[in-house]
Amino acid sequence: MATTPDNPTPMHLRLIPAFVGSIKSVLSTMAGVQVTILPPHLKAETAPPQDVSGVIGFSGTLAGSVVLCFPNATAVKLVGAFAGAEHPSGSPDFADAIGELTNMIAGAAKSNLGPGATITTPVVIIGAGHSVPRLRDLPCLVIPCRCPQGDFAVELNVRQQAQQAAA
Repeated sequence: MATTPDNPTPMHLRLIPAFVGSIKSVLSTMAGVQVTILPPHLKAETAPPQDVSGVIGFSGTLAGSVVLCFPNATAVKLVGAFAGAEHPSGSPDFADAIGELTNMIAGAAKSNLGPGATITTPVVIIGAGHSVPRLRDLPCLVIPCRCPQGDFAVELNVRQQAQQAAA
């Protein structure tokens, strides 16, 4: 059976609630920002590139990546709410804040996806028009988000790995 926006994979059915909860919780707690989650959908190949992306990889029982992606203006406003001070997008503190938000969202979701999954250190990409490579054999699920600071999205390109027998 093909994966379509109306026919999500079983993995997507696990990822959506885990990430929706972590997005709302982290941004509410850490930045005082209330987020509205829009209907998740599969990413189109022609999706527009991003300005700011925080990327975390999964390994262990899960494989793939999570990308927290923003237009520059939204990222600057959210970093200001999170850090309690304005930081321009070119500053090291800005990149650190994006990385930390990405880490907290992925980490909180990971705790709801079962044992055995690990996450990497976040990587932050800043620059208009970039795109983040993903696993081509796996659909990318997009969770669009809206908040007073602007719209952003969480892109999930994650699959379950076969369990390895203990040696």
